[in-house]
Amino acid sequence: MRKGMLVAVAALAVLGGGAYVADAHLPALLAEDLPRAEAVLVVKSERRLHLLRDGVPYRSYAVALGGNPAGHKQQEGDQRTPEGDYVLDWRNPRSGYYLSLHVSYPNDTDRARAAAQGVSPGGMIMIHGQRNGLGWLGALTQRRDWTDGCVAVSNVAMEEIWRAVANGTPIRIEP
Repeated sequence: MRKGMLVAVAALAVLGGGAYVADAHLPALLAEDLPRAEAVLVVKSERRLHLLRDGVPYRSYAVALGGNPAGHKQQEGDQRTPEGDYVLDWRNPRSGYYLSLHVSYPNDTDRARAAAQGVSPGGMIMIHGQRNGLGWLGALTQRRDWTDGCVAVSNVAMEEIWRAVANGTPIRIEP
């Protein structure tokens, strides 16, 4: 069955219009089943997202961050990716980007810090793939930090992360 699927996808690519299909789905469809992640670790300085089991990374992905990635998110619009311990608390299969997992930012500490500064902490921080319809540009867009504070991965990576990460999974984002 896998060989037949590979032939069908290859035929689509040859006939045109298959570049997005190949980028977004083929490796994920052919990949082995991934074990469930117990936690997620993002290391901003390395531009890496790791899926963890027993505290050990078993899968790692390149990421793009907010356009102003240094430091912890302070307020809405600062284009920073938050740092700290959060939870991946819900998912959106119909996101404007290829799948998305919500990071529980802001937490109580983030809200208090923003209130003390008289600003909004922002929100809607997600792990997501590429803008819908533009997955074929992932190799180019992932070379720079381009989000408003989210953690962006390729569509293939997002497909794997989506399958491996359940709602309620803890995420740590380190500098």
